[in-house]
Amino acid sequence: MPRHRKPIVLVVLGSPRKRGNSALLAAEIARGAKRAGATIRTVFLQALHIQPCQGCWKCRKAGSTGCVIPDEMQPVYPQLVAADAWVIASPVYWFTVSAQTKLWMDRCLALPAYGNDPFAGKRIAIALTYGGQDPFDSGCVNALRTFQDAYRYTGSTLVGMVYGSAMEAGEIRKNRAAMKAAQDLGAELVTGITPA
Repeated sequence: MPRHRKPIVLVVLGSPRKRGNSALLAAEIARGAKRAGATIRTVFLQALHIQPCQGCWKCRKAGSTGCVIPDEMQPVYPQLVAADAWVIASPVYWFTVSAQTKLWMDRCLALPAYGNDPFAGKRIAIALTYGGQDPFDSGCVNALRTFQDAYRYTGSTLVGMVYGSAMEAGEIRKNRAAMKAAQDLGAELVTGITPA
């Protein structure tokens, strides 16, 4: 009987703080995914030198082998393709996702050059934290819509989103409901993956 490989979940941390509130939520999603049998890999965007997309469209031309920018996004592309699921974590800065997250998202324009229809069916979980108490006036809803619209367009499966208010580093830990929801989301993320 063939052995199935463990599902791979790639955690993309879009905060400048490696252990910030959004990263803590992402860690709980990862914990739930790991308990459900997944292998967890992590990319900390702040530690990488990633340049902005130049809008040259060379990545989308016939015969393209990928993005022409020779920076540290290059090793991220194959990790994104290889993963069965992504966890994307970002704080809300100025009414939307962080600059680090948006930079990464823009560079994902080139992802189809690295794999055959790599967005289709990709299972995605989102972790967001924001200041203030209201997800509407804080900009959290704007950030959520960014992900909803983008991954609807790419044909990916947005499995769920977990978010909560937290200003000081580590404050999200006090939100037990959000932390529990994050673990549950991690398990759900993996449960729907068809073994290879």
